Amino acid sequence: MSSPSLYYSSPDEAEQAFYEAFERADLEAMMAVWADEDDVICIHPGGPRLLGLAAVRASWRSIFSDGPRLTARIAATRVMQGAMLSVHSTEEHLGLSDDPQTRQIALATNIYLRGKHGWRMVMHHASPMPDSAEDDEPDEAPRTLH
Repeated sequence: MSSPSLYYSSPDEAEQAFYEAFERADLEAMMAVWADEDDVICIHPGGPRLLGLAAVRASWRSIFSDGPRLTARIAATRVMQGAMLSVHSTEEHLGLSDDPQTRQIALATNIYLRGKHGWRMVMHHASPMPDSAEDDEPDEAPRTLH
């Protein structure tokens, strides 16, 4: 359950708290970032869609079970923000704390909703960056949409 004593005054502040909790493997701090809603969604790289706070909490508990061992730096963030909703598309540069040479890039979408306790995360979706995405951009837009 989210802690009402924490108030994130901006989606950027909530995002910073999310990645700090991630690096510290701090389950309570992580869950304080999430909205206290039954329909929150989390998709970890290569994982299934997790619905609801109980499933989201269980996934982070499993990820954090070995303690702080991961690092995360975000880059190339794009933000679309309205009065009540903010969508952040970012690159997560992930690594192991004890091996700075091992790095992987994930593409993430973080969605924040403004409520009575400030800005809270309602969705986190991350997936591995395709190898070709690091090399170059497509020359033209796709002709079909899905």
